Parts: sequence; C-alpha cells; structure tokens
Amino acid sequence: MQTAPDFWGKKPGLIADLLLPLGAVWDTAGRLHRALARPYQAPVPVVCIGNLVAGGAGKTPVALSFGKWLMARGIAVHAVVRGYGGRLIDPCRVDTAQHDAREVGDEALLLAACMPSWIARDRAAGAAAAIAGGAKAVLLDDGFQNPSIGKTLSVIVVDAGYGFGNGRVMPAGPLREDRRRGLARADAVVLLTVVGEQSLISMAEFDQSRPIIPAALIPIDGKRFVGQRLFAFAGIGRPARFFATLRALGAELVAERAFPDHYAFSEHDMAELCDIARRAKARLVTTAKDFVRLPPAVTGAVEVLEVEVHWPDTEKVARLLSPVVQAAGGNANPIAPAR
Repeated sequence: MQTAPDFWGKKPGLIADLLLPLGAVWDTAGRLHRALARPYQAPVPVVCIGNLVAGGAGKTPVALSFGKWLMARGIAVHAVVRGYGGRLIDPCRVDTAQHDAREVGDEALLLAACMPSWIARDRAAGAAAAIAGGAKAVLLDDGFQNPSIGKTLSVIVVDAGYGFGNGRVMPAGPLREDRRRGLARADAVVLLTVVGEQSLISMAEFDQSRPIIPAALIPIDGKRFVGQRLFAFAGIGRPARFFATLRALGAELVAERAFPDHYAFSEHDMAELCDIARRAKARLVTTAKDFVRLPPAVTGAVEVLEVEVHWPDTEKVARLLSPVVQAAGGNANPIAPAR
C-alpha cells in the first residue's frame, strides 16, 4: 500500500476538486455493490470493527480490546481478517508458531496472539470456517464496506487526530464511502484519541442517535523511554501518531522514518536503520504491528512500544456489547480481567 497523498489530509484544493468525479463513481459503485449483495447470515453474532477512511484508524487495537472483553465473559470469540499483505487466500486458521506476516499479514498475527484468528479474502467463508472451528461469536477486523456477510453489530473507529481528512471520497480524499451514509449504517462510533496528539474532531460532530464512545490509545510500559535517545520508524496508516506518542512520553527522537502502511521490511532496510541508530547512539524502536514484519535476524536490535485501548466509560462498552454477550450465551459478569 502506498503512502496517502498529502492533499487527503488538508482542506480540499485543486487536485481534490479535479478528482471529485472519480470519487463520485467510487461511491456509487460501492452503494450499488451493497444494494445487490446477498450477505451470508451467520448463526452466531458477528461484530465488525471498521472505519470510513483508507489506512489505519486504530481498528486492530479496538478489535483486540473487544475480543478480550467478550472472552472475559466466557464467549469463544474468533477473529476474521482479510490478511492484507499476506499471500494466503483461502480460509486458514493463523498459527503464530508457523505463519509469518508474508503469509497472513501483520494484523492477523497480532489478533492470533490474543484469540483464535482466521484469514480469508472471502469474509463469509472465513466466518463459516471460524464457526466450524468452534466460534460462538465472530469479530471482523475491517469489513464495514464488505456486504458479503451480515453484521450483528457494526462499529466505526474514528482517529480523533485525523478525523475524515479533507472529507472527500477516494481518490479525491481518504474516505472509502460518503461520510454521512457510512455513519448512518453504523451502530456505534468509537472516537479514538492518542497520547501526544490534539483531537481534530469532537463527539458533538456526530449524530447522537447512536452511541459515541470515547477511547484512548495508551502506551504499555512507556516509562522506559523517558529521556532516552530514540530512532523511531513505522509503516502504519499514520506514523506521525506513533512519533507523537513517543515524544509525549518524554523520549528524545533524534531521527524518525515513515514507511508506507503494511511495508515489508527487507534486511537491507534494517541494516540501514540499524546503522543510523548506531551512529546516532540511539535505541531503535517501532510499533507492534511493524515488529511482526521485520526479518527475524534483526528483531533483537529493535524495541517495541505496545499500546492498548483504555475506555473512560466502560458502561457504554458494556451496553454496546451486552446483546452480543447474550446472543452468544456468555456471562454478563466478567470471569477474568478485561482490558
């Protein structure tokens, strides 16, 4: 995946205006595809964590958090992901001991470390495989615009530090579909803030007829980087978000390098990055999502800043997921700590 054009994140200008007709075609094609689809209706609850913009908005951390929440209530939840960046296509249960990012993609590996996870280009087939494998609930990481499978609950994640960019549909902007229509199809919105970044969007901007749930992406064990010289690199949807988090922790970023989302790091790339870090006398650090795409020979030279989702209002999360818990036969009271 290529880096997003700069004009996507700014006020619409000449380039965005010129591309408006193509954006209209894209949006119309998507609406027609959804209107004609005959979605597979799974016999278990299906929870979709999606977004409206191309690239990352924090879907996977939210999916991990929801998965932990459901598992803590006794539900056998399985994740299903497309496996972007991987070469496997048919439904396949991810084995972290055997598969790598080149086969199943980075998101699948992160999810599989927490819960049973499947990759499938055909989401309906992936859900069916998960159910045959014992799933009592299916968690889709992405797939909001995919009409091939019916959703019990659809949640949109909005990156508060980016919002909806210039508000245009691709290729004129970052939106996968018209913002108003997309939000109207969602059952809830998670407004995700990040340490060190200013929010560009507020809860008041959304239709209050559906739940708007605040959340924060919080570093895990970030204190070890306070006052440290770091060379940070990332190939995620918005690398600037990662760099801002490190600065907010009190780290000194002597260098930073942004790569395209889902970038496949080569040994040559890593030799260059390690050399720069060595000459700058800095610690090399990246995200958990990037770490699983590194060549195994260099992982010992790279540190990871992991993050997790914090929910200021857990009652809103409980109310949102309560119907899923009931439909899956879970226990309303957690049987283990849930983050």
